[in-house]
Amino acid sequence: MHVERYGHGGEQIVLLHGFGTSSFLWRSVAPALATEGHTAYAVDLLGYGESDRPFDADYTLGAQAEYVDRALSSLRLSRVSLVGIDIGAAVAMQLLLLRPARVSRLAMINPVALDEMPGGDVRAIQRGTAKFALRVGRGILGAAALLTPILEKSVADPRSMPPRLVARYLAPFVGSDGVSHLLTLARSVRREDLEGLDPGKIHVPTLIVWAEEDPWIDSGFGERLQGLIAASTLVRLPGVGRLVPEEASDSLSRLLLEFIVQHAGPTVAPTA
Repeated sequence: MHVERYGHGGEQIVLLHGFGTSSFLWRSVAPALATEGHTAYAVDLLGYGESDRPFDADYTLGAQAEYVDRALSSLRLSRVSLVGIDIGAAVAMQLLLLRPARVSRLAMINPVALDEMPGGDVRAIQRGTAKFALRVGRGILGAAALLTPILEKSVADPRSMPPRLVARYLAPFVGSDGVSHLLTLARSVRREDLEGLDPGKIHVPTLIVWAEEDPWIDSGFGERLQGLIAASTLVRLPGVGRLVPEEASDSLSRLLLEFIVQHAGPTVAPTA
């Protein structure tokens, strides 16, 4: 698993991206956290970005939580603040409930609704899997036809997702193998993987950031999730799409820093 580290000391903050993106999503937020004296770790989930993508690996969200847990052990991070967006938030919840002693705080940005898994973006790819797989085999198209519409609809302002930025997110999926892998990742987002996930069992301070221009998820899920998690706060961002780090990185960085300061407490620092 590929991990980008920013800064040293302070709180240990782990950043998890969502479907179709990578640790590149955090390129503005992570340095902002480091500038304030914290250490940020932007993770590429297995199969995404620069992380390995074994053909026979399990890419389900439950498995991703296990992989992140192992990565944190390798980094000697015993207790962290977890930040996840989209399916990355679901992975963060899964990890927290799997290893509660490892997580001191949780921040979720437009988390996918657990009872509507997968979200509309992933379902759009899943519905066309057979058709696209056939056409890919004939060399007719690449991942751009699948992922570009999702990236463009995940921001409210089209200027936040120009063609050059779309190309950067498409880079890991270049070629027919990349397209096949993207389809594999889409098929791995399944409702049954999180059926036992109970947000009511989350007892750490939790921040829910909800960008209101997310076309893929029921806009009321933020309130429903806040009602389930006792120690949670909901902040809504009007005029912003799901990819908050692309459209409102300064606002998000400020919210995360305020959340960390508000719930400051002892954490176990890494030994190396």
